[in-house]
Amino acid sequence: MTNDPALAVGTQDEGALRLQLAACYRLVAHYGLDDLIYNHISVRLPGPDHHFLINPYGLLFSEISASSFVKIDLEGNLVEPSSHPVNRAGFVIHSAIHAGREDALCVLHTHSEAATAISALKEGLLPLSQFAMRYQGYTGFHDYEGVAMDMGERERLIADIGPHNTLVLRHHGVLTVGRTIQEAFILMYYFEKAARVQLLAQAAGTALLSLPAPEVTNLAARQFNEYHGDIKAPGSREWPGFIRLLDRIDPSWRN
Repeated sequence: MTNDPALAVGTQDEGALRLQLAACYRLVAHYGLDDLIYNHISVRLPGPDHHFLINPYGLLFSEISASSFVKIDLEGNLVEPSSHPVNRAGFVIHSAIHAGREDALCVLHTHSEAATAISALKEGLLPLSQFAMRYQGYTGFHDYEGVAMDMGERERLIADIGPHNTLVLRHHGVLTVGRTIQEAFILMYYFEKAARVQLLAQAAGTALLSLPAPEVTNLAARQFNEYHGDIKAPGSREWPGFIRLLDRIDPSWRN
């Protein structure tokens, strides 16, 4: 047994959430899903004020640690002093989801290469692999409106994600929502993996693609999203291994 707060899946303790959010940033960097100082991962803190933590604008994801985050409210105001600004587009996107979805503890947005390529395809993510099955019928789509600076876009973002935990931002990237930080990360990890498989398959020629029967795709999607069999809440089973990986590489994420 361990008392490590980084492993406390489902916690509402700010200290533990800071550790898990820092771990999430480092994992995104480790798996090559980051975009220099851009992109954002946020976590909503407990309490009625809807405060959330987000990355300070200017730090690489590989530099983020538990003490790095900027705490802001839904209007973008600093809750605690910080020497760093917050990315405007990041605030618009994340505040929209946190305000509109009570279950959105964590919001994760990337511009990873394969996912962004998929976002530009009319058909989006196809059920070409088991990785992709979980997203079939469980993904929203948001048309590109330019860099997300307009506060009015928040209403359209929350309308387009609807009840889903994955939102494809056309010509932009992808966003995942988690009831835990672990869930948001694993949804992003497997979306990118599914996207890479699709691009590899399509490179062989669309005439060679084989799609499963719709009833099989629908069954697999339900199995993933309704946690059939030994499938647990997304990310919870893998998370201890991720924490061990990060501690071996560089434990400074805990600082």
